[in-house]
Amino acid sequence: MKHWTLMGLLIPLFLSGCSSLPGASVQLVGERQVEYVVAGQGAPVVVFENGLGGTLDWWSKVWPDTVRETTAMAYNRAGYGNSQPSATVRDGTHAVDELRALLKARQLPPPYILVGHSLGGLYMQLFARKYPREVAALVLVDSTHPEQLKGAGDPDTWPTWLKLTFGLMTSDTAKQELAALDPTGQAVLRLPVDPAVPVFVLSALGPMGASSALAEDANQKRADLANLYPNAKQVWVDSGHGIPLEKPDAVVAAIREAIRKAR
Repeated sequence: MKHWTLMGLLIPLFLSGCSSLPGASVQLVGERQVEYVVAGQGAPVVVFENGLGGTLDWWSKVWPDTVRETTAMAYNRAGYGNSQPSATVRDGTHAVDELRALLKARQLPPPYILVGHSLGGLYMQLFARKYPREVAALVLVDSTHPEQLKGAGDPDTWPTWLKLTFGLMTSDTAKQELAALDPTGQAVLRLPVDPAVPVFVLSALGPMGASSALAEDANQKRADLANLYPNAKQVWVDSGHGIPLEKPDAVVAAIREAIRKAR
């Protein structure tokens, strides 16, 4: 179970949502079809970003309370759900550019509250550092650390069974995203942090009991993430990596606080 917890740090597809988000549709953005859903009214707009292997249904338990507060958008990145794959490199720079193009196509104005789970949290960190004037707040839900694959986290050091499981149970898109994870992390760290952007770091408490070298490395990075953001508020959640499904109230509480600060 400890090893599965580690695998979950990278691949949300091992957990599944209990329900889908209603009203999802597909729109042509540029030259590619993108699946998304928008609901609610008011500002700021809350934007959800999925983890590696995850789809917009991961936010099904957070969505109803969020859209009662304000406008929200969830979507599937290229190659997930009904969103067409992309021939471009599957790194954070392209993910952020494609997300901004979708927000513009839907005429959803900034500044946004960016909510990212796992790898989606790394992408949202890049968004916030590249375009701080477009960001009202950043909510990182057991987010990937920019140096997640350094040290003991290097995939070359993973146990053989873990490499095989990843290879068999992930899509080509997920494999490409993992391959680009370290360059994305370095892109994040090269950019400054805007201290005016409130940051909420939700960290999973459940995996902290794991004792392997890989688990200990992941947990050190989980604890360190808030140190990258001056004045960040870190909340330890009694949950596994799947906080949006296991403890959605914690995510909703952070979003509500972010909305209050933004307004």
